[in-house]
Amino acid sequence: MLAGTKIDGLAVASAVRQRVKKAVDELKSQGIQPRLATVLVGDDQASATYVKNKQKACAEVGILTRDHKLSPNISQTELNKLVDSLNQDESVHGILIQLPLPKQIDEFEAISRISPLKDIDGLTPHNAGLLAMKKAVLKACTPSGIIELFDHYQIELEGKHVVIINRSNLVGKPLYHLLLERNATVTTCHSKTKNLEKICSGADIVITGVGDRSKFVLEPDMIKQGAIVIDVATTRLDGKLVGDSDFDKIIQKASYASPVPGGVGPMTIAMLLKNTVTAASLSKSFGRQ
Repeated sequence: MLAGTKIDGLAVASAVRQRVKKAVDELKSQGIQPRLATVLVGDDQASATYVKNKQKACAEVGILTRDHKLSPNISQTELNKLVDSLNQDESVHGILIQLPLPKQIDEFEAISRISPLKDIDGLTPHNAGLLAMKKAVLKACTPSGIIELFDHYQIELEGKHVVIINRSNLVGKPLYHLLLERNATVTTCHSKTKNLEKICSGADIVITGVGDRSKFVLEPDMIKQGAIVIDVATTRLDGKLVGDSDFDKIIQKASYASPVPGGVGPMTIAMLLKNTVTAASLSKSFGRQ
């Protein structure tokens, strides 16, 4: 008998996708066809799979995609030119540059070049800054997905002590700001944090995203009884996809916990679709279609 409630990311993501599909239909009725341009540099198989899955998800809700597969030897100048052309293309509403990028490409420069109005990953300095000021419209997908999960399960964040074990631009930093918006008390931990076990044990909510079982495992004795655990990590262990924690053990002590797979992962793509539709809506406001 499970002690806590399993957070079902697949079910919540499905509900988000249904809302997105209705929004797509509404935009189409107004003469706007949402379109996402994907940019894949190189031949990394994991990245190619991620892009393919995102394109498939777009097709299921009526969002068109434009695929750009680039040589692993492409120069920064060539990539910049492509991004510039996509920025200027009024039929493209969202631009997704799949990370990581090859060593010769400056990731910050590439991401920064995307128009903030087409930045469906919410990673440009402009949108990251707006998020810190509580003014962002396009927000990082994984953190937004986590907030969506909290809302779906009616988990109150105000006044709660939330520990994030991740400080990346993709997850930890934007999530910190989203949680502050909900009046949570947020502690960000990372590889240099001391007394991590003690910090986690005092938290109402632990959100972990290390992704390396050789360096970190969230054990049940590191959380307090009734805590909420959100596992953002994905890594391979004995051929299986796992997170930072063993769900079957953690759920015995937690009040809510998300599994890997089937937890946060589906939410990331669902929020990507939502951001693409939001960007298409913005194009109407700014006189673009």
